Amino acid sequence: MNGAESLVRTLTDCGVDTCFANPGTSEMHFVAALDSVPGMRPILCLFEGVVTGAADGYGRILEKPAVTLLHLGPGMGNGLANLHNARRAGTPLINVVGDHATYHLQYDAPLTSDLEGFARPVSHWMKTSKSSKTVAGDGALAVQAAMRAPGQIATLLLPADTAWDEATGPARPLTIAAPAQIADGLAGIVADKLRTAERPAILIRGKALQAEGLEHASRIAAKTGARILCDTFAPRLRRGAGVPAVERLPYFAEQIVDFLGETDLLILVGSTAPVSFFAYPDKPSDCVPEKCDVMHLAHPHEDGVQALEELAEATGASGVKPTLVALALPDFATGQLGQSSIGQALARLLPDNAVIVDEAATNGLAPGFLTATAKPHDHLALTGGSIGMGLPVAVGAAVAAPDRKVVCLHGDGGAMYTLQSLWTMARENLDVTTVIFANRSYAILNIELGRVGAGVGGPKALSTLDIGNPNLNWVSLAEGMGVEATAARTAEEFNVQLESALATQGPRLIEAIL
Repeated sequence: MNGAESLVRTLTDCGVDTCFANPGTSEMHFVAALDSVPGMRPILCLFEGVVTGAADGYGRILEKPAVTLLHLGPGMGNGLANLHNARRAGTPLINVVGDHATYHLQYDAPLTSDLEGFARPVSHWMKTSKSSKTVAGDGALAVQAAMRAPGQIATLLLPADTAWDEATGPARPLTIAAPAQIADGLAGIVADKLRTAERPAILIRGKALQAEGLEHASRIAAKTGARILCDTFAPRLRRGAGVPAVERLPYFAEQIVDFLGETDLLILVGSTAPVSFFAYPDKPSDCVPEKCDVMHLAHPHEDGVQALEELAEATGASGVKPTLVALALPDFATGQLGQSSIGQALARLLPDNAVIVDEAATNGLAPGFLTATAKPHDHLALTGGSIGMGLPVAVGAAVAAPDRKVVCLHGDGGAMYTLQSLWTMARENLDVTTVIFANRSYAILNIELGRVGAGVGGPKALSTLDIGNPNLNWVSLAEGMGVEATAARTAEEFNVQLESALATQGPRLIEAIL
């Protein structure tokens, strides 16, 4: 058994059974080990940003890590943007990055780079294996680190000789730490503050945004009058019929300030106090009202679900019935195609327990509002602000949950960052329906141009925000990747195409021409 085989065996023994890969020469022994060691499913992606984004989507759904296989510093570099999003999402994820053999580094070959320098900013845990005899143990440590609450990125750098030299065997799985419990008595202190607050709110993130945590929060809200909020870009939110409603923070700083208004107590559960996404002239960066008290009920590494349950007990809300969203499906729209008509069709047709991966950007408001009363589903958002996550995250979500329909809502500009995802969807026959909002523009940047005080923009400036010359043809792009695709120009056309896509298995793409 060589080092690579000992590593793959260790990973599978630890329950890591999926590898999103874009390998090169340095990783060939790991690749070969995928045949000699049973239990690991390899999934080829044609760009490293798809690899890392897919691992993010997989981890968000299953709450356990996939492993990425990346090639040296440039491969790691190509995957950094979606590793940034995964880090912001609190996704458990393991990177295995091949490096030159230890004795080869001295020659400064063309692909030699500061690999640790690439990896460090997006890794909570990082280690370079020094010997084939220690690779297996390093792999077990990586799994343990990735599973540390709320979910971490562990990066193992694997020099080629540590993969091909002889190893002694796999390592045993290590104990996975449970999320920390909140301090004794803290729930009672927060409950006392809730009783005296006039306009309290609870801002939730992480696992507490699933059904159990939201039901505890709903009981607390019914008892105390607190608003239940989530971040603008929550990693994973359970929503729809039969689930308590959550108010999402708006995007722009001044909107957040107005949204929180006269809130006098903000309780944080796995989240942080809201700030502006960017700095703007004469606009606040800190969006918490000046006279609002901020209390941490649970930090991100703590058990937010248990914390809300304790708070429900402390407020006397344990026996209160949670308020659940009633199913309300809109009619189909007719006529002009836009985000509202698309949202109506999606809300009406969305199957039970679907997964919505949302990178619709400026076209996401209406679909988000309209699907709030659709059948219950999970919503995955763009956590780190680095566009190009939607298609890869949809890949990972579909691999993680093959029995659930995945719907990816994507702006056309962002989708071009990682359109290679479509090829992987076709190769793996993933059940993903993708809707491309084709407005031929980086529309959010047209808005931001004025908001930052840069003016309305002249022809040179506006040319950097316009992607309509020439127009992208998403039907041709998708078909070239092996994905069946159609284009819709009216609400009626879109309704028919979406109904067909959601009623059948496998990857489909609809270009919604706006």
